[in-house]
Order: sequence, then structure tokens, then C-alpha cells
Amino acid sequence: MIEIKNIYKKFGKLEVLSNVNLSCKKGECIALIGPNGCGKTTLIKSILGMVLPDKGSIEFNGKTVLKEYLYRENIGYMPQIGRYPDNMTIGQIIEMIKKIRNSTNELDEDLLKAFELEKMFDKKMRTLSGGTTQKVSAVLAFLFNPDVLILDEPTAGLDPLASEILKEKIIKEKEKGKLIFITSHLLSELDDLITEIIFMQDGKVFFHKKVEVLKSETKEDKISRAIAQILKKN
Repeated sequence: MIEIKNIYKKFGKLEVLSNVNLSCKKGECIALIGPNGCGKTTLIKSILGMVLPDKGSIEFNGKTVLKEYLYRENIGYMPQIGRYPDNMTIGQIIEMIKKIRNSTNELDEDLLKAFELEKMFDKKMRTLSGGTTQKVSAVLAFLFNPDVLILDEPTAGLDPLASEILKEKIIKEKEKGKLIFITSHLLSELDDLITEIIFMQDGKVFFHKKVEVLKSETKEDKISRAIAQILKKN
């Protein structure tokens, strides 16, 4: 579904992506992890078309995304920190995005109902807690039933119940055959969700493995321990 071929990106003299090659298929839930500054955010922004690589190509369903934009309609993005107009209400934000997208897809309102956000439609964004803002971001990411979901630290700031609701929704969408990327520093929360791991370091892909292969190679049953063991060896 998404093919990344020989991607390079520099900001000034700093090379933030170096010869990145990845092949990501439908039905996979992939954890994109690595230390701060490893290139994760730049890679995500490149997939979203927010950053243009200096070299290489990105293909979505076999077609290059260069100078294209319609492919983004098939991607739902949940940022780590959502930024919304302070004076607009939750209801106004959601309606505005619906009008901007003007999508013909059937809307997915599972999270809207599960989070009970309709009861808060008249609350202005500036009055919301970080967790409630995260809920709005999650609703918008899933709302247009996209084929690909990119979720940046999705459970950060969520209470335990909301976190479980979101994780159950992620599993449900994975089972429908969607491609899901998750970035997270809380590896313990990913054990039930992910099928593959991409570990980045210094702008390069250190490894890209299926979870069962990673656990088998390291004889560990926890993702965090398996990754720690690989890093110690290298």
C-alpha cells in the first residue's frame, strides 16, 4: 500500500532521513519508534506530503505521491498535540472539517459516540483539557473512514477508559484490513495492538520486523524487552 524508496532529507546541513526504504501493507498495525530526533516525525510528514524529500520516492497504492494531493483523502492523521481555533466549539470544529473534506464516504462516528463528545459540542476548544482535545483529534482521524491511519502518541493524555476505547477501535480497524502507523514511547501499551515494528535511529531504519519474529529471535514475550535486547547487542 505504501512504498518508501531511498528517501533522503536534509534541513540545512543536518541529514534527518538517510536512505529510508520501507514497504507497508494493508492489515498491518506498525509501531514507528526510536529515540527523539531519529527522523520519525519527518518520515510521517513526508508520507502526509507536509515535507518533500530531497531524493527518493513515496508511492501510495502503486502511484507516486509527488505533486499529488488527493491520496491524502485516504489517510487519517491524529497529531500528538492538536491545534484548533480557541473560540470554536467542539461541534463547530467537527462540522467545519466535514464541510472542508466534503467526503462521500460513510462517516465513522464510533469514537464520537464512545467518547460521548456530542454532550460537549457547545464547549469551546480553549476550555478543554489535553485529554479531551486528544479525543477530538482521534474522532477526526477516524471520521472519514480512511484506508490508512497515522496516530502520533495516540493515548498520551487520555484517561484509562478512553485509552482502552481507542485501542479497541484501532484493533477493529486493523481487522478490517486498514494500514495503521502508531508512534509511541509507551511500548507496554502496544503489545496487544501491533503486528510490525520499525525502529529508527539517526535518520535510518535500524530494523523493520514482524512482532512474532522479533519475539522469537530474542526469546522475549514483551516488545520493550525484545527491543532493549537488540539494542544492547548493537
